[in-house]
Amino acid sequence: MSMEEKMTEQKLKELLADMTLEEKVNQMSQVVGAFFNKDMDITAMGPMADKGFTPENVALSGSVLGTMGAETLKEIQKNFVEQHPHHIPMLFMMDVINGFKTIFPIPLGQGATFEPELSEKCAAVAAKEAAVSGLHVTFAPMTDLVRDARWGRVMESTGEDPYLNGLFCAGMVRGFQGDDLKEPYKIASCVKHFAGYGAPTAGRDYNTVELSEHTFRDFYLPSYKAGIDAGAAMVMTSFNTVNGVPATGNKKLMRGILRDEMGFDGVLISDWAAIEEIIYHGYCADREEAAVRSAEAGVDIDMMTGIYCENLCRLVREGKISEDLIDESCMRILELKNKLGLFENPYKDADETKEKEVILCKEHRDLAREAARKSFVLLKNEEKILPLGKEKKIAWVGPYVHSRNLMGSWSFIGDAKDVTNLEEAVKAQADTANMSFHAGSPMLGSDIRLEGFGEAMEQSHTPEEEEAMLLEAVNAAKEADVVVLAIGEDRLQSGEATSNANIRIPEIQQRLLERVSEVNENVVVVLFNGRPLDLRDVVSKAKAVLEVWMPGTEGANAIADVVFGAYAPSGKLTMSFPYSVGQVPVHYNEYSTGRPHVPGKDKDRFRSKYLDIPNAPLFPFGYGLGYTSFAISDVKLDKAELGMEDEIKASVTVKNTGDTAGTETVQLYIHDVAASVVRPVKELKDFCKVTLQPGEETEVIFKITEEELRFLTENERVESENGAFEVFIGSDSTTENKAEFVLKK
Repeated sequence: MSMEEKMTEQKLKELLADMTLEEKVNQMSQVVGAFFNKDMDITAMGPMADKGFTPENVALSGSVLGTMGAETLKEIQKNFVEQHPHHIPMLFMMDVINGFKTIFPIPLGQGATFEPELSEKCAAVAAKEAAVSGLHVTFAPMTDLVRDARWGRVMESTGEDPYLNGLFCAGMVRGFQGDDLKEPYKIASCVKHFAGYGAPTAGRDYNTVELSEHTFRDFYLPSYKAGIDAGAAMVMTSFNTVNGVPATGNKKLMRGILRDEMGFDGVLISDWAAIEEIIYHGYCADREEAAVRSAEAGVDIDMMTGIYCENLCRLVREGKISEDLIDESCMRILELKNKLGLFENPYKDADETKEKEVILCKEHRDLAREAARKSFVLLKNEEKILPLGKEKKIAWVGPYVHSRNLMGSWSFIGDAKDVTNLEEAVKAQADTANMSFHAGSPMLGSDIRLEGFGEAMEQSHTPEEEEAMLLEAVNAAKEADVVVLAIGEDRLQSGEATSNANIRIPEIQQRLLERVSEVNENVVVVLFNGRPLDLRDVVSKAKAVLEVWMPGTEGANAIADVVFGAYAPSGKLTMSFPYSVGQVPVHYNEYSTGRPHVPGKDKDRFRSKYLDIPNAPLFPFGYGLGYTSFAISDVKLDKAELGMEDEIKASVTVKNTGDTAGTETVQLYIHDVAASVVRPVKELKDFCKVTLQPGEETEVIFKITEEELRFLTENERVESENGAFEVFIGSDSTTENKAEFVLKK
């Protein structure tokens, strides 16, 4: 069979029938690109033996992860295909999360844009850069619902709302994949982590997940389903247990829910070494049993353990597992390769010339700047201190004034040298003769070491050096009209394996905030972080707080745009910021309980409340200020009763009551007043972004249908129930602006 020959379904079946058992099983194994390093003596085995791989396994493997670059991957592919008995090309995969070389805001920041279509564009750019570099698959989007800021991996999600997460997941899938994977510059996406990975007990990564069946199905599964419905080519298993069974060996979850109920027919891949980990969970006695359990659950690819390739052939020959299972998984892998067009062109879009043209081009940088600006959330703006006039005497202070590490921990493909820092961005936009720039403190204390993916972060400053940095900044703050304090988490303090019980800014930066605020009352904090933080100290000492997340390659330019007023902030939180860590997990779409707390009645002891802190988060879901103000009128419904085929129009008038143009995200929430299974106090069902000039007003109309009122009832069916519903429309999830209607089926 020639590699250029178009591969039909029939020819795929003929290819599968002609493959040996060893060839088929090794299609189900994924190895790292280092195994193909031309300088490595493959006969010496090296790290291969530790993982259970032999040189023969590597020579037949179906996919590779963690290597990039058109020249490198074309060479690996050429050599591999030539020596493979059936000349089957490999799949090249990598974590392209929020950008390849052009880095966009972290997903949690992208969620704050409330623009899934913008994330779709960002994913398409990431796909283009990845594709010309030889990649075929990304392990994104992560659509795990998140409610606990202790879990550092919340940075990779778009937040705490199932509806919004589903919109972003579907948008990113479409951005990566387009309409046809064979099209130029498209790569396959992988929805992860199936399922429930975002709810680890105590916020500790890789920990057990304890969710009721109802909560699991009603809140956690819908956003995965949205990605699958959008056509995601792959799904990744999660590390955690579901109902006491590790997901990677969970036949009910993977075959029952994912494939049968959700209709997923693509490739299911384990997370890194997750097949081996089901032994450590205590679910399997050994590697042989782990191979059986995972294959029977329908896991098609074993990422980096060697368990499949060392066990499955023998297990088939011993009659302990059916070869039909192997054929089923192998066929799905071959089909994905065919959908990508790899049988006609094993290199797809890999192109050294295009790499130079496409990566970090102006068009991509411009989109990164737009995405960053739209992701920023203005949390506080006392006395309308922002935006700042460029004529003011401004002291720019903080470790993020000079840092280029604005990319987030998952952006390990990105390069800090490609990132503009804040001082450079400010100098590009303003005459800085009246301004000064000072670090003020290290990012972290000298005794802290952080580790990321192949990188580490530690600092060594003497106490004398730290004091000198601090004094320089304090002296500058004394002389300034305004201090812009650029502080926050280090990029490696959030992400995978970064669970934290303390979710405040680093102590050394807290000291900087305290000292600066003592000598200047006009402090504007620009906050960098990958998760919601306890910001009580920051908010109390600053007149303005601008949340900028980890904003990416063009983040600093976007910050200068917003601080100087060339662009007005419009982002809204998609994850609640807790009052303190003692509240988490905290989220807006909670249940009322039988003894709901009534704000203002704190002496009523026997209610569901804390004695020492409020129930409410410091900043709720949907919250975000702008440089102007908006008034939203009372909710109007065009009818009071809804039938099965009807729709209700819910409308408000939105008016810009300030003196500058601005954008408001008008949010619609619904509350099912009484149901067979208790419903959240509010659920986001729709939203609309409107941009208005000063004094301008517009009518915003939302359509409500019976479909939006469905949920998992006591009958274990997704359906609606007759009764009363409240409709809330406002600028965040705390709105009390409401009207009521009745559903009659």
